Amino acid sequence: MSFWEFTVDASYFIAAVLFIIGLKRMGSPKTAKSGIKWAGIGMALATVVTLWHPAMEAGFFRYVLMILAIVIGGAGAWYTGKKVEMTAMPQMVALYNGMGGGAAAAIALVEMYSGSAFDHGTTVLTLAVIGALIGGVSFSGSLIAWAKLEGKMKKTIRLPGQQLINGSVAAITVILGIAIIASDGSAPVLVTLFFLLSLAFGVLLTNPIGGADMPVVISMYNAFTGLAVAFEGFVLGNAAMIIAGTVVGAAGTLLTLLMANGMNRSISNVLFAGFGVDDGAEADGPEGEMKSVEAFDAAASFAYSDSLIIVPGYGLAVAQAQHKLWEFVQMLEKEHDVDVKFAIHPVAGRMPGHMNVLLAEAGVPYDKIFDLEEINAEFPNADAALVIGANDVVNPAARTDESSPIYGMPILDVDKAREVYVVKRGKGTGFSGVQNALFFGDNTRMVFGDAKQVCTDLANGLKQL
Repeated sequence: MSFWEFTVDASYFIAAVLFIIGLKRMGSPKTAKSGIKWAGIGMALATVVTLWHPAMEAGFFRYVLMILAIVIGGAGAWYTGKKVEMTAMPQMVALYNGMGGGAAAAIALVEMYSGSAFDHGTTVLTLAVIGALIGGVSFSGSLIAWAKLEGKMKKTIRLPGQQLINGSVAAITVILGIAIIASDGSAPVLVTLFFLLSLAFGVLLTNPIGGADMPVVISMYNAFTGLAVAFEGFVLGNAAMIIAGTVVGAAGTLLTLLMANGMNRSISNVLFAGFGVDDGAEADGPEGEMKSVEAFDAAASFAYSDSLIIVPGYGLAVAQAQHKLWEFVQMLEKEHDVDVKFAIHPVAGRMPGHMNVLLAEAGVPYDKIFDLEEINAEFPNADAALVIGANDVVNPAARTDESSPIYGMPILDVDKAREVYVVKRGKGTGFSGVQNALFFGDNTRMVFGDAKQVCTDLANGLKQL
């Protein structure tokens, strides 16, 4: 082994360690920021070392193209990362994840078009084909997920015989993949048809899925992208790609299962049941009348409470109300000695950790933020609960109504608090399209209005007491 080969392998090992450390630290809101930095350093090291990999033998012009691509991509990512709103973070994750899957598929296509994948034997060629398939599905599927979350696709379309169409396209794609593997040399026509069908399958698979399930779908495609990258790492003989892809694939798979369990759904149910396909349309539900109050009345109730549990949701992010909410909470704690805690559901918002990041952005201490398992037992003893922008994750129908589509889904037991106040813009359903029985409860009062304005009014109400 030459000095350069040893240096590259050692650098890849260090990069892999940094990836794992970074991913581990991303598992907690307290250390997530440093985890991103550690993983970023590992990626920078792997990228720089790859440019000097002895096996590349690239000419000057190719180096210029690679560096130019890195500069353009890096600058674009830096700009969009700085400008993106918290409400659009899930869309950005879906878009960037799709780019990763597309890049992995592109690597496989280049290797197959050039014939290099065929020269390395059946095993490597098989991995290239699988990587191209998974990467293509992840690319097109992630773009559909982005379009749904961004509001570019406001209507979910389910074709007649949808599952039969999906199965047929999948079967034909697999057959073409086998034909490519069985061919003696370069098969450009087969490769082209194979890739186009993999893109079509990603679209067909994702399009019928309702918006309520998009966070799970995004996480699943993240796992797909990781696996595609790992497979292409074997094709290129690149250890860094193998390790990074495997880590991302494993993390994405675990996160997907965690989110599915958080909704009491199986992955097959998410992919094929079409739950929430109306994306927030009005649905049948409990009968009765929502009882509304003004923000001042809610503020007075909170001021005379000993304990308050706040449940933030996507509506809080849309209104950018986290800073005003934290100002209100600080007034409650300092001037009225109220014990305030925040409760976070595993699938709150549009992606895991969405609410944690939102609250951290406002300066809420981590020790005030609790997961469902930690906080649920405290609701029966809480004097009051405040729900801001959350809907499906606090719907008691998940516990009591066996006919409800969300029956069995773990929820935050908000309805068990002595008093419940819900901040909501209107009387519509949640992202799943299921009406919320909590809003009609005897101990529930609705505070209608924009979350940011309501939080401002709550703070002003405390000043008048």
